[in-house]
Amino acid sequence: MKLSIYSLKKVLFQGSAQLLNCKTQLGEITVLDNHEPLITVLTKGTMKVVRLPMSNETAGKEEYFEIKSGFLEVRQDNEVRCIVEQ
Repeated sequence: MKLSIYSLKKVLFQGSAQLLNCKTQLGEITVLDNHEPLITVLTKGTMKVVRLPMSNETAGKEEYFEIKSGFLEVRQDNEVRCIVEQ
């Protein structure tokens, strides 16, 4: 999936991802490839991104982002966008 995570000050992540794990008001969710469309509110916690293996260097690399709040949008075209406050 194509994932973009934006804060008010900078782009935190932009690229291909295998999964996104984050906390919402209704609980913790994991977004995978071709997830159903969704718009939800993010709550304080750690977002986990696992990069899509495109080479041996990036294969399964995990990145973490501490957030205070935000919004998550999963679109039909396998695109995920997050706007977060750190």
